[in-house]
Amino acid sequence: MTKHKLLLYAAAAFLIAAVSLVLADQIPASGILFVLFFLSLAIGVRGYEALKGFSYTIMILAAVTTSMYFPQYFISVNGFRLDNLFTPLLQIIMFGMGTEMSVKDFVGVVKMPKGVIIGTVNHFTIMPLLGFTLANVFDFPPEIAAGVILIGCSPCGMASNVISYLAKANLALSITLTTVSTFLAPILMPLLMKLLAGQFVEIEVTKMMWDITKIVILPVVAGLLFNRFFRGKTAWLDKAMPLVSMAGIAFIILIITANGRDNLMAIGLLLIVSSLIHNTMGYLLGYWSARLFRMNEQDCRTIAIEVGMQNGGLASGIAKEMGKAATVGLAPAIFGPLMNVTGSILASWWHRKPIEDKKAVVTA
Repeated sequence: MTKHKLLLYAAAAFLIAAVSLVLADQIPASGILFVLFFLSLAIGVRGYEALKGFSYTIMILAAVTTSMYFPQYFISVNGFRLDNLFTPLLQIIMFGMGTEMSVKDFVGVVKMPKGVIIGTVNHFTIMPLLGFTLANVFDFPPEIAAGVILIGCSPCGMASNVISYLAKANLALSITLTTVSTFLAPILMPLLMKLLAGQFVEIEVTKMMWDITKIVILPVVAGLLFNRFFRGKTAWLDKAMPLVSMAGIAFIILIITANGRDNLMAIGLLLIVSSLIHNTMGYLLGYWSARLFRMNEQDCRTIAIEVGMQNGGLASGIAKEMGKAATVGLAPAIFGPLMNVTGSILASWWHRKPIEDKKAVVTA
């Protein structure tokens, strides 16, 4: 028996034991077992090619479970509030994103203008309007509602490029759309928030513009310059940055969940449902809006993914800069893990469906 299969059996045992404690009304004692379940499952699935893509998402669920059961360890340490680490962590993550970019990503705007325009316009209309609609339909408290809208107003998520690759979509278009939406974020994100979320919370447009610039634009530009002059000369950094980014996002989600635990306990299920609707409707409307403009199948898949996947890390950072990480930051914290689950499922489904277009770019 392989170690991965053994870990999956262990995960099943931990889950059965945890559920048994919950049914016996021993909920606090079940916490460590649920955490062990997710950790065992995350490592176990890495032994299977079809499932290994879910490993990181399962690790995120382990982090969320840990902070839900043991929040007292993730709010402050010796009087230092851990959420003060949000901005520097995000800047490191965005620097890493910049090191993966090059001038070619901007050339894509010229080479694929139709796809870039349609994808960008769809992203910054469909998702903000969906967030605004869901915030009102579910009648969330004002700051929770603002968080739902915030994640809708965010630029394309960094994970979308990986998902596009797995879905046999147009990877070049995916990278270009992520790049363009990221650089438009300092302007469009505050304006959309003022328009759609201004009725729920106070939005300081100028401050938010600066917050996004210092969190995203400056580190990404620094990463671009680093890539231009040092790419390949620091192999250890090239390998380390993806791991640092994943760890940073997990840590941010862990802290947000700990700080917002009480709010999450009160409206968690509704927030999960609204996040799933938001995410899946983004895929659906993104795909068919591209179809409406007679784009090919590969580009339609790309735009669906780029519309549906948001930069939850940036949204979490903005919530922190607003001083509302425990409320406004909850929706981004939930959207992130769910986005990776639905994106992985969509990519697996599309990966098995061949693209007939002979002009399609082979990406996988």
